[in-house]
Amino acid sequence: MNEPGPILGGTLVFLGSGIGGLLRHALGSALQHAWGPRFPLGTLVVNVSGCLVMGLCIGAWLGTTPMREDFRLAILIGLLGGYTTFSSFGRDFFLLASEGAWSRAMIYALLSVALSLLAVSAGAVVARRLLGQSVA
Repeated sequence: MNEPGPILGGTLVFLGSGIGGLLRHALGSALQHAWGPRFPLGTLVVNVSGCLVMGLCIGAWLGTTPMREDFRLAILIGLLGGYTTFSSFGRDFFLLASEGAWSRAMIYALLSVALSLLAVSAGAVVARRLLGQSVA
């Protein structure tokens, strides 16, 4: 597939990241408001759900399923890059640790990494199976 030029590709990434950022803020804030300040559930859910969608896209777009490169850029780099946030993860960990809540900080870090990696893998497997493609 032809790659989009730098102007089109950059514009699509820009637009996707803005939409992803809005989604991250809306969902993360709503979850955090409902859950309360003791644990950064909003950031955790946003990052894990973004990894799940990333896995679904990777699984669906590998192999024989064609995907235009401009859409791939807009979704994977733009939308999901704007939606998920490692910097917010770092901030949340730092705030928990600076409050002396080391056990919650460590649980948060372990859950964030483990669940995000599992979500990418699970999403890729689900997409490949739905498309009837080999999971190997």
